[in-house]
Amino acid sequence: MNPIDPLLERLRAGDEAAFVELVARHDAPLRRLARSVLRDAALADEVVQDSWTAVIEGLDSFEGRSSLGTWIYRIVLNRARTRREREARSIPLSALERDDDGPGVDPTRFAANGHWRESPATSAAAPLGAFAAEDPEQALLRTELGGVLVAALARLPENLRAVVTMRDVDGLSSDDVCNALDVSESNQRVLLHRGRSRLRTLVEEELSKGRRT
Repeated sequence: MNPIDPLLERLRAGDEAAFVELVARHDAPLRRLARSVLRDAALADEVVQDSWTAVIEGLDSFEGRSSLGTWIYRIVLNRARTRREREARSIPLSALERDDDGPGVDPTRFAANGHWRESPATSAAAPLGAFAAEDPEQALLRTELGGVLVAALARLPENLRAVVTMRDVDGLSSDDVCNALDVSESNQRVLLHRGRSRLRTLVEEELSKGRRT
């Protein structure tokens, strides 16, 4: 069991400022995760809003077997899956470990930290991980290639999109992603590599189209 989180103690004591702090820390990443499952911003926002209610109601039963943040991610993920099944919108996320059969990229094009060795275009483009700031999505959109990257991320298969979003956009650790998505470390690494490779391929295809027009 993890050490008692001071924030958790404040939450259980009914400290409203602690809840505001918790929401500020996790709300935007949770909405991105929900959107990666539902592909519908309105539904994702609804799921996250309901999940915050579930978090408050479940604080006393939280056993601390994982971090507080990971526990909240799992609540949102499970509720998003349930909502998706109800809406019958897409393939179940239980396909997380399946191969997507999409085009890959030569592994030598990635550095040891998983980021691209070179930009996919002649203009500078940072790896997604560089945008894990206050609002990664808006930071991406403010860059020259931001729109292309965001659009390419949305085109990834759901299994890859969830892992890349959590690791490279929101900056979560591999342990947090494994716990939240219930996949092994080795499968998480495979999914992350495939997602990054597929993302680069999609970006290069889009930029190539732009250069031909």
